[in-house]
Amino acid sequence: MFTGIVEEVGSVVSVQPAGHGVELRIAARAVLEGMALGDSVAHDGVCLTATSIADESYTVQAVATTLERTTLGELQPGRRVNLERAMALGARLGGHMVAGHVDAVGRVVSIRPREELTLIDFTVPAEIAAVTVQHGSITLNGISLTVNDLPAPGVVQVSIIPYTRQHTNLLDLRVGDGVNLEGDMIGKFVRHMLGAPSAGGAPGGPAGDLMRGWGY
Repeated sequence: MFTGIVEEVGSVVSVQPAGHGVELRIAARAVLEGMALGDSVAHDGVCLTATSIADESYTVQAVATTLERTTLGELQPGRRVNLERAMALGARLGGHMVAGHVDAVGRVVSIRPREELTLIDFTVPAEIAAVTVQHGSITLNGISLTVNDLPAPGVVQVSIIPYTRQHTNLLDLRVGDGVNLEGDMIGKFVRHMLGAPSAGGAPGGPAGDLMRGWGY
């Protein structure tokens, strides 16, 4: 479990083939403190397991499925990645509950700097749009962010303060770049348990169908 509060921005040292996946060596400092083999670390929002640890770097393995479903398949030496260690039980939940399981890759539509902030619009697939609400939470490249606006169907906007932009790899983003997205965990579980609303035309519409399905 993570919180979406990036501890540091590391960099990719090497990308080596490992079966159908790759082994990544990541240069870091803060996340190495107290790290043990088998620990979980989020890399741009993707939870991976530490397989070896050196003085100023560590390795993780990403299997083929992970490479296909996230932006990790695009990683090259020198690329900066957002890093966060798994949350310690009892620690402050500074962001929101993040599983480190990326739901989809979105694409940056626009980046608009303002005097005190930067607005970033990006696409989201239907399954994430269904659990995303204005002023709710969404995870982008492992960063817990508040939904500022829903400017168009399938598009989410976040507002980035200077501190967040300077202390994450959002500073590197360009229009068209892919971003790892994880929808709100609570929203996903609620939607799964209730079932997707029916698109049929029964009296009361989708909400009525949902209530009848649950015996109301």
